[in-house]
Amino acid sequence: MIKFMHHKRGYRHAKKDKVVYFLSGRCYRMLNFAVGPVMMEEEILNIGSKQIPYFRTEEFSELMLENEKLLIKSVKADTESRVIFLTGSGTAAMEASIINLFTTKDKLLVVNGGSFGNRFYQICNIHELFVEEIKLDYFESLTEEHLKPFEGKGFTGLLINVHETSTGVLYDMNLVGEFCKRNNIFLVVDAISSFLADPYDMMKFGANVTILSSQKALALPPGMSYIIVDREAQERIKKNKVRCLYFNFKDYLKDGERGQTPYTPAVGNLIQLNRRLKKIEEQGVDHIVKRVSAIAKDFREKITGLPFDIASNNPSNALTPLKVYGKMNAKEIFRYLKEYKGIFICPNGGELGEILFRVGHIGAITEQDNDRLVNAFKEMSDGGLL
Repeated sequence: MIKFMHHKRGYRHAKKDKVVYFLSGRCYRMLNFAVGPVMMEEEILNIGSKQIPYFRTEEFSELMLENEKLLIKSVKADTESRVIFLTGSGTAAMEASIINLFTTKDKLLVVNGGSFGNRFYQICNIHELFVEEIKLDYFESLTEEHLKPFEGKGFTGLLINVHETSTGVLYDMNLVGEFCKRNNIFLVVDAISSFLADPYDMMKFGANVTILSSQKALALPPGMSYIIVDREAQERIKKNKVRCLYFNFKDYLKDGERGQTPYTPAVGNLIQLNRRLKKIEEQGVDHIVKRVSAIAKDFREKITGLPFDIASNNPSNALTPLKVYGKMNAKEIFRYLKEYKGIFICPNGGELGEILFRVGHIGAITEQDNDRLVNAFKEMSDGGLL
């Protein structure tokens, strides 16, 4: 069935899983350069259109055990690692990880370089855990100098986002891993927006926990998070007493032994995950990272001459953070592209709302899609808008 919905400057035509915008007499395929949710492959979209089966079955258990095995392999974790499949956003996984892994006896350190680093800090404070932050300026890289004041100070846990999604800054995980190893610090890593975009090696970096989410470079619908926990993390989970029902990881580890979850998961999402992980295994993680890197490089080269500056000296392959200095502010550029071109970029909130927007390079994005966005920017510039 085809539906037509009024869309301010034209009509939005929704047919099956595609959204096409009719704007200014022209037809546009909806194009999403956000950093999550991202554009999905047709094969994954088609799986999502099917009826969802009952899941307390041997077949679904086998699929889940395979998902666990493939996820562990994809992040290069130790084979004794386990995966907790949590129905919830990445923030839910961040909070659930903190309450299951740490107690008031811990002394925690958070790298806070933006909205998502600050989220870790907020969660620790809400749960009344001892926490200090390494506070970085926007777009500032983490260096040895930032870590030196915390050497030998008795910290027991460190929380970090591999890539601060709000600013585009990619942190040096070798530096972080060595610091944690020297100081015997338990390392929790949010790799949600970096996984499959930047090189990631859980064992090499010495991470005890890696947090992933479905809607980033895995290119699935939102709704699921995956927490990969090594042997030490599993022991922490078993020993700690958690005053929570839904987020109690003990139950997830126990039910996960038979390929199940304690509560109803996003079943369709997990079926899509299985197909996606098999494709990742076929292509190879390194190949996918190189592909995302090439898309990012292509975009950054093509925007030369436009009134934008790349805000970070060390951006993740996942996105390009762009400071604006022309006639339109970042929010106005976001609205114009959405309403006139059927293109979504990723806006920022707070202090960066009017000066920064982000362009994602993850998901089903191609160089030709880059061309469409860059051409839209050039049309805006030639028309005196930028």
